[in-house]
Amino acid sequence: QAQLVESGGGLVQAGGSLRLSCLASGLIFRLNAMAWYRQAPGKQRELVADISTGGFTHYVDFVKGRFAISRDNAKNTVYLQMNSLKPEDTAVYYCNSRDATLSWGQGTQVTVSS
Repeated sequence: QAQLVESGGGLVQAGGSLRLSCLASGLIFRLNAMAWYRQAPGKQRELVADISTGGFTHYVDFVKGRFAISRDNAKNTVYLQMNSLKPEDTAVYYCNSRDATLSWGQGTQVTVSS
């Protein structure tokens, strides 16, 4: 069974940066398009960015130009570099496959103070 373990979250001031990591196990990582999602308090989980098996990336409008998704197939890890963070980026961040069919991990909390 696939497992996803997110890390790298924390408390940061507005304008700061964080780099999230997601270590995947129990799946053939290189064959899976991967994505980052987030869930803010009282809101539904939403897609943030995704990356194909070939490395093509896609971002939702509210993070374009600020976030960058990448992957290292040798390490079974997908990353999310977050720059110019805003208070509205505060959420629990999760990774999953692009079609969100894997079991969700515990996520990593990102809190951006104003």
